[in-house]
Amino acid sequence: MTRGFASTTYTAPILVLGLGCTNAGDAGLGSILLEELAQRYRYAGGFVEFIDGGTEGLELLSCFPGRQAVVVLDALATGGRPGAVSVLEGSEVLRYATGNSAIAHQGDAHELLATAAFLGDLPESFYVVGVQAGDRCAGPVVSAPVRKGIKAATEKAQEIIDHWLVELAEPVQA
Repeated sequence: MTRGFASTTYTAPILVLGLGCTNAGDAGLGSILLEELAQRYRYAGGFVEFIDGGTEGLELLSCFPGRQAVVVLDALATGGRPGAVSVLEGSEVLRYATGNSAIAHQGDAHELLATAAFLGDLPESFYVVGVQAGDRCAGPVVSAPVRKGIKAATEKAQEIIDHWLVELAEPVQA
């Protein structure tokens, strides 16, 4: 798992990007999900790159170009009940990126995704997987409802990654 920026010599076709600070309660969920997924894909053979983006915000824009699929993991503020798992893709990602967020951690997905879309750097296959945050108080403890959603969110993200690994393994039609 990488902290910060992607390598400049090789770009893995799939990027999994965790956002949030692990010491910020529910707002640190992206990093927690990233750690769970990185353990499951220890042997992905360079097809998947895991980056803990923390709260680096726009500094992460250089991670998107050259990817076939990007999965962003973050605490969400979609108005659902705390612990509810959401998977956003396509136009849903753009609506989310340009909307208001109750998640007030620096470097959350909104500004990053909106700017990447404006610059034309989002790949065609782009996903946001997250859990509706409940308690956004500072501290290292994730709230009970969100803890219950971690397994389901990890499984949803794994389904997306597995789909793309199969896509990449299929021979190219001439």
